[in-house]
Amino acid sequence: MLDEIFDDANERMKKSVENLESNFAKIRTGRAHPSILDSIKVDYYGSEVPVSQVANVNVEDARTLTVQPWEQAMVAVVEKAIMTSDLGINPVTNGNMMRIPMPPLTEERRKEFIKMARAEAEQAKVAVRNIRRDANADFKSLNKDKEITDDELRQSEDQIQKATDAHVTEIDAMLAEKEASLMEI
Repeated sequence: MLDEIFDDANERMKKSVENLESNFAKIRTGRAHPSILDSIKVDYYGSEVPVSQVANVNVEDARTLTVQPWEQAMVAVVEKAIMTSDLGINPVTNGNMMRIPMPPLTEERRKEFIKMARAEAEQAKVAVRNIRRDANADFKSLNKDKEITDDELRQSEDQIQKATDAHVTEIDAMLAEKEASLMEI
């Protein structure tokens, strides 16, 4: 019973860290990466879908993405969605292919991205702590129902605290790495 609660909590904490990793991928550095466009949705026959589901998104070089919609009619729709996004990028359309040059980041924009990264990291830490709180509540419930002893309760709480600390440390390391890559010129 205790192992199930601990394993479930540990798995949920790992998912929080993985979610943070995908959120960090959306915060762009000076380099081109296809995941930058993941947050952009386009209208595709009445449904809002990500750009990657209506076009091939590739990295041409370190500072350029190419987007090639599968249907000619989607070229203008994808181009407009990219231009109206808050990413600050403008595609250059050449027939049915778009090239998206990544502008160099200003110091002000870099600091904005660092604030965004810190906010994402803090949300991940809160999620991990909430998972710890839920697990501790489950442990206390078992103790109250006399299914585990007080010693087992303390051991379980210590074990979940160690897992929480490990995941928070991992989040801090990811944040430090992201900040370093954002400040890199």
